[in-house]
Amino acid sequence: MSIAFIGIVSIIGGFSSFLLGNAALVRMLAIAAVLGAAAALFVGNTNIPPAHVLLGFLAFGVMADKSTANTFFHGFEFGKPGFWLLLLVIYGVLSAYFAPRLFAEDMAIVPLGRSSYADTGSTVPLGPVSSNLTQSIYLISDVLCFGLVSAVAGRPEGFNFVVKALIAYCVANLFFAILDLVTYATGTQSFMSFIRNIRYTLHVNDQVAGMKRIVGSFTEASSFARSTLGVLGFAGTLWLAGYRPVLTSILTFTAVVMVVMSTSSTGLAGAPVVMLILYATGLQLAFTYGLHGYSLFFLLISPLCVIAVLLLLIIDGALWNQIFDYVNLVVLDKASSDSGVERGSWNELAWQNFTASYGLGVGLGTIRASSLFYALLAGVGIPGTLFYFAFCYTAFIGKSWQVTFHGHAVRLAARNGCLGLLVGDLVVSPSIDQGLFFYMLAALAAAGTVTATERKPQVSMVAVR
Repeated sequence: MSIAFIGIVSIIGGFSSFLLGNAALVRMLAIAAVLGAAAALFVGNTNIPPAHVLLGFLAFGVMADKSTANTFFHGFEFGKPGFWLLLLVIYGVLSAYFAPRLFAEDMAIVPLGRSSYADTGSTVPLGPVSSNLTQSIYLISDVLCFGLVSAVAGRPEGFNFVVKALIAYCVANLFFAILDLVTYATGTQSFMSFIRNIRYTLHVNDQVAGMKRIVGSFTEASSFARSTLGVLGFAGTLWLAGYRPVLTSILTFTAVVMVVMSTSSTGLAGAPVVMLILYATGLQLAFTYGLHGYSLFFLLISPLCVIAVLLLLIIDGALWNQIFDYVNLVVLDKASSDSGVERGSWNELAWQNFTASYGLGVGLGTIRASSLFYALLAGVGIPGTLFYFAFCYTAFIGKSWQVTFHGHAVRLAARNGCLGLLVGDLVVSPSIDQGLFFYMLAALAAAGTVTATERKPQVSMVAVR
């Protein structure tokens, strides 16, 4: 095992934040979650990201407080989002060990990690792969992150701590994007090398049509675009609700610009979907709380902006051709490109793995796909997919004690942030690990959710009175 410089920084930051309390720990975790190309520790061939180091400190911080620790364990009771996520993890870990051995050599796979067969860049017979272990560890970290952040957000003051921490993530995400552009333009990319030390292939200097592909603090443009879609969904909803409007409006409009400039097909295809989600949310807020403020401004100005842009494109044929050529290059031609064809073949084979395993899946972390949907079906089968959908339903739609406008708006923002990340995952995700940012958002969206059995006593008490 070896430790990198960013690992030393993470440990020092973790100790310091632990002394300051859970608010500082959650904020440090959120900022560290942005560092998608960094490794704090190297254990053999395994990279341990800084955020996972800080997750350990947050665990100590939560368990050190009896009340917060109780909230953590209650979050996994039957019917709650944590319960379904825990079932997904249990099934996933068991499938990671047993499925590749049970169905060994019965079918061909595109392995996510290293297998016992020679790496030819093509398919290999089904069997255990190195990513069965690493993906199990990541998924356990995800459920731990969800439970810990839910425990912090389950208290009124902690709820606001988590909101501010996720805003810090949004700020850091866009800060590193700007830093990526500046260091590239000035030839000082080495300045970011201490957060680009992960032992993966990095695509930090790629260009499309002469434009630098923005990667920020991630390994490639698609990962940055996917993260920024989550930022757009979260910050955009907070802006519509009037929460810290100056900051959230800057984050929202900067996120839109960065997604377009990233030259990622994931970002360009996902941005219109997230904007539609924001428009629907604006309508929801307007009809629920009245037409006023930023929701009204967005609802009125958005159609006008779309009409103005369309008229400009109709009038200026040259501009239309330039935009069409760019979209065609980045998005429309992507499916017929070599990488697009390859990713399509991954999903096709993943579907075959799903059917050949009788719907049980070939194991968590066994196969590589190019969509979260196919990764779920082929990896953890029908049982795991159902557990995942149950988690999403209870986390994003479940009842909550958050009845104030602020609480409702923040839960909507967290849900929309998750939906933005989901849009990206459905397009390019090779596995079911959605990262700590997703589960921090999900924890905030699920904060205060109650089950039907918890609501019944409250109703009966009111009836008696």
